[in-house]
Amino acid sequence: MAELKLKLRADLTAAMKARAQFDTQTIRMALAAIANQEVAGPTARQLTEEEERQVLSREVRRRRESASLYREAGRDDLADKETAEADLLAAYLPAALTEAELDAMVAAGLADFPGATRRQMGAVVKAVQARVQGRAEGALVAAKVKALLPPA
Repeated sequence: MAELKLKLRADLTAAMKARAQFDTQTIRMALAAIANQEVAGPTARQLTEEEERQVLSREVRRRRESASLYREAGRDDLADKETAEADLLAAYLPAALTEAELDAMVAAGLADFPGATRRQMGAVVKAVQARVQGRAEGALVAAKVKALLPPA
């Protein structure tokens, strides 16, 4: 079992003992998402640490998107709940890259593909994503790569 799942389970136990209902519910949802991913597909399997981080990252992104939709609809109470859940789950993820760090990683990734154009953008983005290791959103990485690549 990966370390992230063990940490979530330990924190769930602590939250239950402290009778922290919000934390308990949020961590349970995260563990359920991980468990659902483990049984998805033809056979059940244990997720790696990276796969667990991806599931948690996806859950954080979903909650942030929901919060923005709730704010647009004028439901600030639901938006605040979604934002709080996203913040709680984000604490289990590695710290996000700063703009300067991300720019440096994109530049290093582009250096691996001299003369690349937008036709090779997929390969460049994939290489940069491997360097980033989930510490930045894929759309942001793709946008930065696209901005630096010359048109085909």
